[in-house]
Amino acid sequence: MNSLSVFTHSEIMEMENLIKHPGQQSHSQEFFQNLATSFSCTPIRAGKPDITWEQVQSWFQNKQKELQANSNSSPTALELFVDLSDSNVSSNATENSQKPKGKWITELHDLAFEARSAKDDAWYDVASFLSYRVVNSGELEVRVRYFGFGREEDEWVNVTRAVRERSIPLEASECHKVKVGDLVLSFQEREHQAVHCDAHVVDIQRGLHDVTGCKCIFVVRFDHDNTEEEIQLGGLCIRPAQNTSAVTNTQQHDLFRNKDMRFSFLY
Repeated sequence: MNSLSVFTHSEIMEMENLIKHPGQQSHSQEFFQNLATSFSCTPIRAGKPDITWEQVQSWFQNKQKELQANSNSSPTALELFVDLSDSNVSSNATENSQKPKGKWITELHDLAFEARSAKDDAWYDVASFLSYRVVNSGELEVRVRYFGFGREEDEWVNVTRAVRERSIPLEASECHKVKVGDLVLSFQEREHQAVHCDAHVVDIQRGLHDVTGCKCIFVVRFDHDNTEEEIQLGGLCIRPAQNTSAVTNTQQHDLFRNKDMRFSFLY
């Protein structure tokens, strides 16, 4: 992506949770300052510029505008019913020539998603699904708007390979959920930006926990370039299937391959 995201994946998840469950707290300057200080003191930001309260306030203001816009546009939202069965989507179909039809089973608008950009192999939170098309291979693609980015960064992505339910950040007490061999979404700092990419855990150096949090070190190998790095827990997110025994990896990968499912596209 051309723009550098200010916040990490886990920080965004925490702020979204605060918007959904505000409790008794008010969004005052003191609230933003406390949150900015909390983010700046995490180990993953060691040696990096501190987050300012103005940046946190700006994020909350933009998110609330987005939620309001989605709420206002919902009455005119296009409800698209998509049938992914082979019988309805021909492998010879031309792009945009066929609009799949079908009933729905899974309510997708209640879930949070992330999509992988072809520009840098990194995963970004999806703000909204804008449109869809069926390409020559018969596969379904959706046009996504990434959260925190403008329309100039909108991108067509393959539903099966590049869209999935959002990864989950962990609390310090949950480091035991990460095992060697697990697929994780891992923080990777590059020359011009910091991104989150798929990686597999190849080693874990368990450490003591103190008032500052988890001291474990996770050695990960990134899928896109086979490089290995040592990452602290704050730089990892696990897949939803790893967070519950009730969902298998196969079920997770089949989320978008269900024969009948519904997408809601807001124009």
